[in-house]
Amino acid sequence: MLSDTGHHPPSPVVIAGEIVYQLAAGAAIGFVAGVIGVLALRRIALPASGLYPIAILALIVASYGAATLAHASGFLAVYVSALVLGNARLPHGPAIRGFAEGVAWLAQIGLFVMLGLLASPVRLPAQIIPAIIAGSVLALLARPAAVLACAMPLRVHWRQQAFLSWAGLRGAVPIVLATIPMSARLPGATRLFDIVFIIVVINTLAQGPTLPWAARMLKVTAPAEPLDVDVEAAPLEALHADLLQVQIPPGSRLHGVEIFELRLPTQASIALIVRDGTGFVPGPTTTLLTGDRLLIVASVAVREPTERRLRAVSRSGKLAGWFGEHGQ
Repeated sequence: MLSDTGHHPPSPVVIAGEIVYQLAAGAAIGFVAGVIGVLALRRIALPASGLYPIAILALIVASYGAATLAHASGFLAVYVSALVLGNARLPHGPAIRGFAEGVAWLAQIGLFVMLGLLASPVRLPAQIIPAIIAGSVLALLARPAAVLACAMPLRVHWRQQAFLSWAGLRGAVPIVLATIPMSARLPGATRLFDIVFIIVVINTLAQGPTLPWAARMLKVTAPAEPLDVDVEAAPLEALHADLLQVQIPPGSRLHGVEIFELRLPTQASIALIVRDGTGFVPGPTTTLLTGDRLLIVASVAVREPTERRLRAVSRSGKLAGWFGEHGQ
């Protein structure tokens, strides 16, 4: 059977192969872009700290563009590159995270404004019954089956699988995906968008508030842990060293530890402590307190061991090494 354009429609094998290529190539491009970004930002000293968030944004956009040129999944490339960059210890990490959160909120505001313009209250009532039926099938059958298939190789506990099945994917993402057929002007795309819109609204208003109750019933909650020590690094290119900024948070076991008890690498030195707005040069017996901000100069070779040691002591105290804590 010929399509309207006079060509044979692609076979399922061709479609499956194209999907696999787009996902694999998009993930590979995103991973490469993320690794290149981590290596570059750790070694290049930019003129101002505000340029680091912009560099991250440029890397993300570049990964999407490269994937698009390669006819791969740009969305997956962006996700993987952001995953790599977000889990790496980069210079001026708090500034980057703050910028990312601001951009994310701005994007969500614009996204919901766009969705409000696309959704028509006149069309929605006719799709309520189909949406309830489809949403019930997704929540009770399709989603648990998908979670089981994905989590079984990872040996995830059945309680966590049940919570993942109940929580599901909600918010604007499914609605955005439903706009793709609309932009392609496919038949039935508007009806699909309306159904997805209603499902998301029902899940958010009716199912979303039950998540804390479900977590308690399935016993997947965890006790609150003290904030981990946050280490921010700025490269000192002329000295082949990094300037680490460490804020001791409440609950950290760095409180009460003397400088010599940290046992930092020999090429790392605490140059200054800022306490109550006053800076001073510490001695070996200076005791650290909650709220102190430490400025540590560490050579590139010992930066990672220095960060690991600080995190280990923050979690387990001055005897962290004896307890098997290595600050990973």
